[in-house]
Amino acid sequence: MKKILIADDNPAIVDALKIMLDEEGYEVETTVDGTTVQNMKKPLPDLLLLDIWMSGVNGRDVCKLLKSAAATNHLPIILISATKDIEQIARDSGADDFISKPFQMEHLLATVAKYVNKNPFHISRT
Repeated sequence: MKKILIADDNPAIVDALKIMLDEEGYEVETTVDGTTVQNMKKPLPDLLLLDIWMSGVNGRDVCKLLKSAAATNHLPIILISATKDIEQIARDSGADDFISKPFQMEHLLATVAKYVNKNPFHISRT
């Protein structure tokens, strides 16, 4: 089971994302504090959904830190924000992808699947 860590300081967003991802069969952990993500220990999640604006440390800085450390630079990070500059911020901070708020559930699930190798549209050719 693939593990996803959701970090967003909006409890309603955290709850909605957790419900959607739980229903898809992912193991989901959540936090509302960027410092928790910055200090996470092994075992690491398979994917991090990270809001840019959080208490403690902001998501942009957390992403830069994780992508610069050898132990975590392989971890796929998807930044989530309603900020109009989300694409540029994601690129500048080294994120693997971004999702703009408000988002469509199907888009979020497809983006997550892309990074945890659980593509629902993949057709096996055996």
